[in-house]
Amino acid sequence: MVESGAWWTLLAAPLMLLALAGLAVVGHAALEARDAGRTVSPATMVRPFLGVPGALVAQPRRLPAPDVLLWRAGVVTVPVAAVLSTLVIPFGGVAVADLSVGVVWFNAMEVLTWGGLWLAGWGPNAAFSLVGGYRFLAQGLAYELPMMFALISTATGAQSLRVSDIAAAQHGLWYAVWMPVAFVVYLAGVLAFSFLGPFAYPVGRDLAGGVLSEAAGADRLLIEAGRWLWLAAGAAMAVPLFLGGGAGPGMPAWAWSLVKTLLVLAVLVVAVRRLPVIRADRYVEFAWVVLIPLTIVQVLIPALVDLNR
Repeated sequence: MVESGAWWTLLAAPLMLLALAGLAVVGHAALEARDAGRTVSPATMVRPFLGVPGALVAQPRRLPAPDVLLWRAGVVTVPVAAVLSTLVIPFGGVAVADLSVGVVWFNAMEVLTWGGLWLAGWGPNAAFSLVGGYRFLAQGLAYELPMMFALISTATGAQSLRVSDIAAAQHGLWYAVWMPVAFVVYLAGVLAFSFLGPFAYPVGRDLAGGVLSEAAGADRLLIEAGRWLWLAAGAAMAVPLFLGGGAGPGMPAWAWSLVKTLLVLAVLVVAVRRLPVIRADRYVEFAWVVLIPLTIVQVLIPALVDLNR
């Protein structure tokens, strides 16, 4: 059984998410150094963190006629939405808030990132950042529907939108085993709403960084942090949705949750480094022609199983 946590879990969840995001950044830096032919050492792995103090004290970039309020709102929304998404993710036998609509809450927080990143592109009143924001909207139309069907598949199998019920309903046979399409589509969706790896189109080099092109100092730090926080949150959510939550032999539930989360996070970090960037228009076509029909069929499988029961 999963219980709603005490008040201190409200502080522990963001700290744990931050730690997981930090591990993802370290792993990404190690792979980057190895791909570049450099020696992988502790110094290379912590290099991304060395610029944090400077970014915190740097002056934000000034542009002609920016919409400062919307710009700042968008910048803050990305990491804040990632943190809020963790409230319904059970870790072992505890969740900050075991909501009856936990899957909807997680998806709603992810959709907030759409608005946040678009506002971060709109606010500077600059061409490259605006195009980057629109790219994320176009990319979102392609990944969101398949991912929603993937989430619906797990909820249908458990006949519940409560995340803890979905984890408990797997009874030793993970949904990743008999819902592999939903699992793969969900992982692709995690990369997409983190706009990392193959889905880094909104911050593409051809746009001088896109949404990040005009962001500097703390603004850039918040958006970059939001990307990795979302990657960590998506990895953590994959565990109760597809990998049986904290269930497992020989170790406490919290340990199994941590091990599974780290494994999923490692797979995602490798995908960030290994997969090429996908153009939004091509992914839209692939999503509508291939992914959406596949995920609809995937939803039908647990629906038929439930009807048979």
